[in-house]
Amino acid sequence: MILRKIAIAVGVVSLAATYAFAQDPIQTRQAAMKSVGGAAKQAGGMLKGEKPYDAEVALAALTKMNEVASVFADYFPEGSETGGETTVSPKIWEDMAGFQAAVAKFEADTAAAVAAAPADLDAFKAAFGAVGANCGTCHKAYRVSKN
Repeated sequence: MILRKIAIAVGVVSLAATYAFAQDPIQTRQAAMKSVGGAAKQAGGMLKGEKPYDAEVALAALTKMNEVASVFADYFPEGSETGGETTVSPKIWEDMAGFQAAVAKFEADTAAAVAAAPADLDAFKAAFGAVGANCGTCHKAYRVSKN
């Protein structure tokens, strides 16, 4: 049942993202990162012991991250470097191959974590370690600090 809901949600998100991207890639990538942030918050609550471990919630969080990772690099077309309120670094367009490689690694790591379907907190910690490391690496290299 949960997988069916996830599949439906993926379809809806994909259609919405396609439409939104056609309208504004900056807003689309910001919405995508907000959804990743929400998934990370769910994961973080369990990892920190603030919430009890729930395998379905963990899998849904990892799945959301993987869905975004699979299309995220597409949201950075030429000409979307500026405009709107964006914190992306010009380094993305200066090193598009490196950025795409970073996103591909995030996609591969989230796919591996989804495939592992962590059944308990220890397995989730192990699976999420690589996923979380990707976030920090990419943010340091390809995002302007908000400070």
